[in-house]
Amino acid sequence: MNKAIIGRKVGMTQIFAEDGRVIPVTVVEAGPCPVVQVKTVETDGYSALKLGLIETSEKSLNKPDLGQFTKAKVKPCKVLKEVRLDSVEGYQVGGSVKADIFAAGDHVDVAGVTKGHGYTGVIKRWNQRRLKETHGVGPVHREPGSMGANSSPSRVFKQKHLAGQYGVENVTIQNLEVVRVDAARNAILIKGAIPGPKGSIVTIGDSVKSK
Repeated sequence: MNKAIIGRKVGMTQIFAEDGRVIPVTVVEAGPCPVVQVKTVETDGYSALKLGLIETSEKSLNKPDLGQFTKAKVKPCKVLKEVRLDSVEGYQVGGSVKADIFAAGDHVDVAGVTKGHGYTGVIKRWNQRRLKETHGVGPVHREPGSMGANSSPSRVFKQKHLAGQYGVENVTIQNLEVVRVDAARNAILIKGAIPGPKGSIVTIGDSVKSK
């Protein structure tokens, strides 16, 4: 990535294009993100930036995290996240990354943690069908069904779709279009949906794959 920023998902809405089309967008409050640390190939073996988001009080942080902000002479932030970049030229500790690094028409990749659904059955988790609701099939019609062979191999194969924890996974959606950037409000409007519930932290970077 050549540029990236972290933000907080506000929610979804819709806007109207000049030709009258309705465009569904996700609003992300992106920055301003203070630069807490600049990592280079010479010092750390790779290029990256440590960015903060959402100012908070000193007493709400532990000593290791607070020490990083104190060393950088930056106000403490609730969120501290590292983003890898191809080059960190032009960035310096104490500076800030704002939403205007992106512009309308850019294509970005958005990474976040999906919504949690708790312990979920196979129908909701894996989109499986119900069993036949006829006599002899019950009393449960939403169970996973046959577990496979009999005495051979006498076990359930790994990776079989069964009930379990659904959601809370790191997901990246690629090639989303930036519809509008409101630098005054630190807002980026991205076409379509992005991972995570309202208020969750997401990372926005320029698209790795060309559309």
